[in-house]
Parts: sequence; C-alpha cells; structure tokens
Amino acid sequence: MKTNLVQYLFFLTAAVLAAFGANSMFRANPNPGMKLMYMIYALLMLGDALAMLACGLFIRSKKAHVFWFAILVLSLNILLTIFDQFGLVDLLFVLLNLLTLGLLITIRRELLPQ
Repeated sequence: MKTNLVQYLFFLTAAVLAAFGANSMFRANPNPGMKLMYMIYALLMLGDALAMLACGLFIRSKKAHVFWFAILVLSLNILLTIFDQFGLVDLLFVLLNLLTLGLLITIRRELLPQ
C-alpha cells in the first residue's frame, strides 16, 4: 500500500515539474537576455521530471541502484530548493519531496533486495 503511495508521489512530482518546466519554457519576458535563462531552467526542470518519472516507474523493481538513485534525486531536490530564492511554492515542493523521501526510507525493506 505504501509502495503505491510512494510511486504516485513520484508521478505527482514529475507532473508538477513538467508543468513548471513548460511554463518556464513559454514564459513571455520583455527582457530578451533572460530568455536563455528561462530555457535553461525549463530544461533542468524537465530533466528532473524525467528522473522522477523513472524513479516512479522502476521503484518496485527491487534493485538497489533504483532505490539509491531515488534517494539522491529527492535529496538534491530538497537541498537545491532550500538554497535558492525561497517562497511558498518552494516550501510546498520541499514538503512534497520530504514526504516522498520519508515514505521511501520507511518502506526501504520492501524496495531493497534481500
């Protein structure tokens, strides 16, 4: 049951990141110099969304490298979000990642090979 929840949280986070990435990609900005920065942000968010999607798809495979990759991605998301400009959206994103990380650690015996 908790395995399903962790998997769905990965999918939810991937969807949120994909939406923010697409929004950044098509953001209209009067300053043309910022267009490149928004494209870089968009590519990073879409790459993160792809990593989260992969974690969600393969977390049940009971392979240690998938589990540790998921821990790494969630930890990086938390740390990198904290050390950036921090607002309400960032707080919600950190809480979503912390919830996923906490559940992942709680059910590690179900996800790691014996």
